[in-house]
Amino acid sequence: MKRKEFLKKSALSAVAGVAGASTLMSSCKSDAAESSSAGINVNSNKKINWRMTTVWGKNFPVFGEGANLLAEWIDKMSGGRFKIKIFGAGELAPGLEAFGTTSEGTTEMGAGASYYWAGKTPAAAFFAAVPFGMNAQQVTAWMFGGEQEGYKLWKEVYAKFNLVPFPAGNTGVQMGGWFNKEINSVNDLKGLKMRIPGLAGRVLEKAGGAAINVAPGELYTNMERGVIDATEWVGPYHDYKLGLNKVAKYYYTPGWHEPGTQLEFFANKAEYDKLPAEFQEMLLTASMRVHAWTLAEFDARNGEFLKKIVDEGAQVREFPAPVLKALKKHTQEAINELIGSDPVANKVYKSYNAFREKANEWSTITEQAFYDKIQKI
Repeated sequence: MKRKEFLKKSALSAVAGVAGASTLMSSCKSDAAESSSAGINVNSNKKINWRMTTVWGKNFPVFGEGANLLAEWIDKMSGGRFKIKIFGAGELAPGLEAFGTTSEGTTEMGAGASYYWAGKTPAAAFFAAVPFGMNAQQVTAWMFGGEQEGYKLWKEVYAKFNLVPFPAGNTGVQMGGWFNKEINSVNDLKGLKMRIPGLAGRVLEKAGGAAINVAPGELYTNMERGVIDATEWVGPYHDYKLGLNKVAKYYYTPGWHEPGTQLEFFANKAEYDKLPAEFQEMLLTASMRVHAWTLAEFDARNGEFLKKIVDEGAQVREFPAPVLKALKKHTQEAINELIGSDPVANKVYKSYNAFREKANEWSTITEQAFYDKIQKI
């Protein structure tokens, strides 16, 4: 697929910025039951028609496709009694208004990533991606393993906005981005104009760079014209389709800024509470299936397209350790500022960080040891 065709399919310009599914579903069943209204007819023949508006373009690869799959699977499970019509960014509302329109009840559902709503509640940032934070496997464990503390906090934060969140997958560790010059030291970040959103943008600014807000559909032309010096997007699959390897030579790893970006669906809570219990279960079950599919799709596609990128001449580089060390220091500074001004964000981060420390202890002697030692034998 050519870059223009990809852009048309994705409607990227409208955007401003695994555990097995069966295990996850069984662990989270109680959550749906908690929200069910007493006396709801489980075998209701009532037909429900919902609308979902997304941050993404309607058929945006992986992201938008996940929303389409959610609707398809719920339709099948309900025998056509529960239908969700998907609207891409700009069809019913601008992409970044999905949170607000669903909160108000203009639409029954939305899809996006929680760091887009950090302006509404700073705590939202921790349910999407934290620089130098947890990877996809660890985020899933925090959300849905053990006491499901992460998911409980996520629902608590969103309840204030009349919303119920659901998982929509995880990107896994992203790439560090495309640069038109080598990054050999922290000094190379000074004055660097880079498209990088959210908390990571604050970190870059602390390192002396400039975080620029550029819509993904404009990344190619802005890199080509020198409006920006660097950009991160997602990973090889999406980056190749956008043609970023044609306008920048150096492709850096690891994606320190987004080590495991959690995607989301969210439902208007008042409408969700009206659903028959069986439809609530279908919504949770289908979202968990999308959650598993999304990470699998990213891993499958990224491996394939990384080879294309390298074969066509891009140079994959690693950020030097001193650069990562400086960025990590600035990350903690940015987090401290965030949680220092918001008690809800502080509460969520304490949970997130405590779980991260536990998870890292385990990962060090298992996942890390496997990649560092066993694979090198």
